[in-house]
Amino acid sequence: MLRYIAFRVLIALVLVWLVSTLVFLVLHLVPGDPAELLLASGNTAPDPEAVAALREQMGLNRPIYEQYLTFLWDLLHLDFGTSLRDGASIGPELALRLPRTLELIVAASIIAALIGVPLGTLAAMRAGGIADKITSASASLALSTPVFVVGTAAILVFAQWLGWVSAGGYVPFAEDPVRHIKLLLMPACTIALGLSAVLMRMTRASVLEVLERDYVRTARAKGVSRRRIIWRHVVRTALVPVVTILGLEMGTLIGSTVLIEYVFNWPGISGYLVRAVEARDYPEVVGIVLIISFIFVFLNLLVDITYALLDPRVKLAK
Repeated sequence: MLRYIAFRVLIALVLVWLVSTLVFLVLHLVPGDPAELLLASGNTAPDPEAVAALREQMGLNRPIYEQYLTFLWDLLHLDFGTSLRDGASIGPELALRLPRTLELIVAASIIAALIGVPLGTLAAMRAGGIADKITSASASLALSTPVFVVGTAAILVFAQWLGWVSAGGYVPFAEDPVRHIKLLLMPACTIALGLSAVLMRMTRASVLEVLERDYVRTARAKGVSRRRIIWRHVVRTALVPVVTILGLEMGTLIGSTVLIEYVFNWPGISGYLVRAVEARDYPEVVGIVLIISFIFVFLNLLVDITYALLDPRVKLAK
């Protein structure tokens, strides 16, 4: 088990290096001078002296290999540079906003798993029945409804009509834990709605597939009850592809919560990325893209380790 984990960690580190190198190459091989693009305004050419000063500030006047080594060295020290807008360090801003987005995504994933996995298992146990048809129809409706529509409707019902929670905003947990949780629940549930539908469908399909395997037939032949077979023998194996989907969806959500953070005024990393793109702040955009990529790699590492815990055949097949 330890060898398997060490091997996966090594692969994750190589992927982090490859992603960092790819981001560096893309930014330096695309046509155009980043300094000129940042200073361009309409059809007016930027001042050459200003371009030269910005190139000096960004280190673009140095040899490419020296820029690359400096880039990697800074990443090893978690130094993402400084903002071109205000000269502030990017690292502290990322450290402030990233946990808020991760908290939102983790909360949504937990809610989605608590809803999607049991409903998917129930649908598989009652395949073709009323429960199966209702859960499948509900999943289709959840998947077809845009997230901003769900968010807007949630604000209208729970904030405006019922007055249970505020329409949006953010309060640190240490300052007011109850209000923090209240403000977190509505955007988290909005994200969880579509994710739970995905998990429900995957769980249903996976459970139905596992039910046809030989060891399940053997358990049936021995007279083991269907419910016991499902909860003791089927669900654990069926969760392997579900974990895959959940891990990939969590990684995707990190960069796709822009609308949710905007609708609920949640100050996470997605809003920071939008602001950086609008301001054409090159170092901020690079820092945010890199941190999102690193987290995606880390989530895939967790998925691989969870594979081995759920299904011993995974680590044996390595």
